[in-house]
Amino acid sequence: MYDAIIVGARCAGSPTAMLLARQGYKVLLVDRAAFPSDTLSTHYIHQPGVACLERWGLRSAVAASGCPPLRSLTLDVGPFALQGAPTPAGDVADAYSARRMVLDEILVDAAADAGAEVRQRFSVQDLLWDGTTVTGVRGRAADGATVTEKARIVIGADGRNSFVARSVQAPVYGAEPSLTCAYYTYWSGVEMAGAELYPRPDRMIVAAPTNDDQVVSIVFWPHADFARVRADLEGHFLRALGLAPSLNERLRTGTRTDRFRGTGQLPNFYRRPYGDGWALVGDAGYHKDPILALGITDAFRDAELLSEAVDAAFSGRRELTPALSDYERRRNEISAPGFESTLQFARLQPPDEDMQQLLAALRGDQRQTDRFFGTVVGTVHPSEFFTPENLASITGAAVAPARAA
Repeated sequence: MYDAIIVGARCAGSPTAMLLARQGYKVLLVDRAAFPSDTLSTHYIHQPGVACLERWGLRSAVAASGCPPLRSLTLDVGPFALQGAPTPAGDVADAYSARRMVLDEILVDAAADAGAEVRQRFSVQDLLWDGTTVTGVRGRAADGATVTEKARIVIGADGRNSFVARSVQAPVYGAEPSLTCAYYTYWSGVEMAGAELYPRPDRMIVAAPTNDDQVVSIVFWPHADFARVRADLEGHFLRALGLAPSLNERLRTGTRTDRFRGTGQLPNFYRRPYGDGWALVGDAGYHKDPILALGITDAFRDAELLSEAVDAAFSGRRELTPALSDYERRRNEISAPGFESTLQFARLQPPDEDMQQLLAALRGDQRQTDRFFGTVVGTVHPSEFFTPENLASITGAAVAPARAA
């Protein structure tokens, strides 16, 4: 009998397992994959996510993996570009754009080092029930044997298409359909110091340095274009890069080192993340378009929130249901600005007149540019930046409150 069984061992599951195991709980962590292995990802860990790694003692492992620290951010809007460094998360000023085959193995190993039992190539096939309460899992182990395990709580950290969420019929709310489709690939021999974003009408192009002296480049198109893009992927990708001449020139002098990877399944939604005997964390409980690359950072944060709630209940300080209800409330409150900004960016529309005025004014104000970037990465709350007084101080004119778009 385990205290917790966690289904899914990537950016949400392994940290949750690690944090619970460090508090002395008996944890089973399972994943149908073996590690190291790759998965679709924007790679990026914003400063608040790196702050999590710092608290967990894992930042040095990411830094030692050949993944460069990224402090600068460029937002090229066509006529001009803003450059700066987002407001730090406490003392953490760096971001990382880590290959998932590297990052996920670090996280899995940390969970095992903390005392969690890790079973790779374990496929969960059923949940166990006692009436309406989840009590465990039944699955197929790596050797093909059918295995049944029980726990006080089963946590689904198994992604957007979560088996756990579907099995418990977790209610969905705040849903918006897929707004974009996206593909990415890797390049070598490209000079790049930080992350670069190029919003264009009906496009978004993003690039950042990653492991092994490579650069990952991502292109977003409207979701309605998915079939057309997929029919001539390389052609559409290269034509999109042409909309960002400075980036395109550098990538074309480099060498593409991998195939294109991507998807058109990028829905936006919240799920109720708990019920009798179960909980959800990461993309299983809250998924959004990856255009702002918030997924890994949000998964780290929610792993901390959920592990705190479970510990509060299992230690006897609180009842489990109220603790998990507070987990949902805190998750939703903290994630709401990023969710809203994500939807705005994912519509791939030009900024409105107020935002154009703001962006133009920011060119002469580095401190406010850095704070503006902080609203994107999650280190400055939009309610602090997008006040009439602050906007007026930047633009020199009274303007209505705006939001990043």
